[in-house]
Amino acid sequence: MPQSEDIHSKMEDVQEKYLEQKERLLGAIDSAKTILSDLRIFNRDSWVVRYPQLRDQSAEESTPVEVSTSKAPKRKSIRRSLSFADDPTFQTDVVLTPARKGMARSMTLASIADETAEEQSNEEDEDRLVAPSDAADFHVFRLDLKLGSHGSSSSPAALVSQLEKASIANLLDDRIGASMNHINKLRQRVEDKSSKVLVTGDLNAGKSTFVNALLKREVMPVDQQPCTTAFCEVHDAADNDGKEELHILKEGIPYSREDESTYTRADLSELESIVSENENVQQMLKVYLRDARSPTESLLSNGIVDISLIDAPGLNRDSMKTTAVFARQEEIDVVVFVVSAENHFTLSAKEFLWNASNEKAYLFIVVNKYEQIRDKAKCRRLVLEQIKQLSPRTFEDAEDLVHFVDSASAFQKDSQSFENLESSLRSFVLVKRAKSKLTPASTYLTHLLSDVDLLVGANAIVAETELERALEDLNRSRPVLEKMKNGREALDESLEHVEEAGSSRSRMRTKEILNDALVRVGQGKLGVEVSGLNMPSYPGFLGIWEYAREVRKTLLTSVDIAVKLAEDEARKITSTGVDKVFQLGEDHLPEGVERSRRVFMPEAMFSTDKLARKKARRQSGALLAGGVYTLGISLGQRPDMLETTFFDIFDVQHQFRIHFSDKSSEEEDPSLTALSVASVGLGALTMVGGKALGVRGVIEGIVRLTDLLGNQTARKWAAPVLGALTIGAAVYFVLELPSSIPRTVGRRIQATLVKEMGRESRKVLRLASWDLRERFRNAMEERGREVRGAEDMERKARKAVEWFREVEQRAGGVRCAVESIAEA
Repeated sequence: MPQSEDIHSKMEDVQEKYLEQKERLLGAIDSAKTILSDLRIFNRDSWVVRYPQLRDQSAEESTPVEVSTSKAPKRKSIRRSLSFADDPTFQTDVVLTPARKGMARSMTLASIADETAEEQSNEEDEDRLVAPSDAADFHVFRLDLKLGSHGSSSSPAALVSQLEKASIANLLDDRIGASMNHINKLRQRVEDKSSKVLVTGDLNAGKSTFVNALLKREVMPVDQQPCTTAFCEVHDAADNDGKEELHILKEGIPYSREDESTYTRADLSELESIVSENENVQQMLKVYLRDARSPTESLLSNGIVDISLIDAPGLNRDSMKTTAVFARQEEIDVVVFVVSAENHFTLSAKEFLWNASNEKAYLFIVVNKYEQIRDKAKCRRLVLEQIKQLSPRTFEDAEDLVHFVDSASAFQKDSQSFENLESSLRSFVLVKRAKSKLTPASTYLTHLLSDVDLLVGANAIVAETELERALEDLNRSRPVLEKMKNGREALDESLEHVEEAGSSRSRMRTKEILNDALVRVGQGKLGVEVSGLNMPSYPGFLGIWEYAREVRKTLLTSVDIAVKLAEDEARKITSTGVDKVFQLGEDHLPEGVERSRRVFMPEAMFSTDKLARKKARRQSGALLAGGVYTLGISLGQRPDMLETTFFDIFDVQHQFRIHFSDKSSEEEDPSLTALSVASVGLGALTMVGGKALGVRGVIEGIVRLTDLLGNQTARKWAAPVLGALTIGAAVYFVLELPSSIPRTVGRRIQATLVKEMGRESRKVLRLASWDLRERFRNAMEERGREVRGAEDMERKARKAVEWFREVEQRAGGVRCAVESIAEA
């Protein structure tokens, strides 16, 4: 009794301090929630937060590495290989330093950590907030990325083939959201003035018997068979207006004592039958009962803190009820785990204790049926060894938190061991309330902030790497882009100059060769004197039309020979121009840009074989140009050039130009000949009233000629004029016609070919220039995109680095607040 009164008085003394710690913890919870919210927004809007994976480099390096120097005592750190599930190509060595008081869990590049090892201060293991063995892994943010038919992946490459970066970011976003929801529950738990004590354990461990012993009443059903299948939450009857009764909660409806529609009333005596009859139905029951003991002795009616005692189903009864217990423990302040001294911890028990220990740090463990064990020392030793592995913090405080009792004998006689258990449980729940109620929230925040450190530390390394890469890309691409911008105008001018110079030179040189030949043709001579090619003989007036055709064909053949010589010169000039264009490409195109694979084929110039030209383009991307016939090849075979017309015999336009146009522009001798006289006469006849001879003009001419012949004066002059015309025509047909036809045909050929001179070279050079311009334009656009992309990445990476470092500082501030609460 004195011990109980002492606990009661201590509770009153620590209440004020507890309330102060509670307010500080609520502030830390709000700050942590803000960090998570900002991290989630940053992940969605600004930077895809990457999920790091830390792997052992070797068996030797999987344990902490001790680094000692002459200036500082040895420190412990962990060397790991950092990679990311969504990018297995990224891999670097890092050194992890587990979090300790006042400092975050840090991640540093191995090369930097090695250089600064001598500057590190001493770290003691007892100051660790997170054990070194857990420093390289996540606690709250852990994602199950095992894939494949057997639930595993053999390599990061197998992961990245099934998960994209965005998918992993979404998974991480979901986990952050779940953490925020859990923080909300933590806040509600800390704000709640009451304390919830969950009693659970394996089947037949004696949970219900233990609860009855605590209550000093047989309330919970006790049987050899595992019949406790419901969650029975025991409250002080004072919370129910002093009435002892049973409330059966309705599924899916939030419970409210004031709202009877949310539950069904029953008598306490019906509890056993209700549980037995609904063995396969998971029920939630509220049990209100009175404790006749004084507040200094009762846990339930202590007079200071509202306590609810929850008797949960056995863990290994079935998977559904086990899962329900696992989920319920997150809403609990204190976990009392009952284990049988005969069976120790089952697999379900170990899993539950491991999860609960990570959540709450401290557990209250009751080793029941201990009096039935013969070798008690061995049993105690084995149980404590298992507790040490499952809940290290509980093991450290085992004297107060681990009790070996026999709950069944507590009803029959006074049991000192059970009294000590009751006292320790009251002290843990009431006096050490900061430890039992606030420590679970502090532990969760510690793990959460540790995960934030690991997450932002790894992503800060990625951001710094991306920043360095962006700066390298900018240093490489910007000068190239500026050079291309500055050289674009010069390139255009150079290409235009090469194109114009090549075309002009080709045209001039071609003219020099062809003019000589065409002048000769214009004089009715062969363009080039070659053996085997002679002018046709004059067959007489009756064969004049065929003669004109043969003359035209022979002259065109001679011009073909001259054109071939001109083509060779044009090919050489064009080849030189194409080489200059290619050299301009070498001078102006940046490295890494594919050069033109087009091959200039001089022999393809002036080709009339369209199929051959197309084939050359497909096979080699040759620089080709030209029209249907191109320049003069096989002129003697072209139907349009062989077509004989009236003007091949009477070149009226030429004679008219000689006598009536500016004579300074004529190169031919305008001296009168019989041909010119006849031509002028014919020209005069074709001009009536200043109009060219046409159908209407001919009719009008005939009418006027009739009028003229009807005039007496005109008839006097008709005979002399007709005589002159007759004599001129006879002289023309006999003397001039054989030689005039070649000259007339030659002049017409000359006029046709001059128009086509230089076109082929210009087309080839223009095509080569266009190809280079396109490559230059595409290269400049590509460099522009590279620069813009690098600038964008630089901005994003710089912002990310600053943001991640800021989050580290904010997390450090929250961590200090949590540490101060734990130390108080």
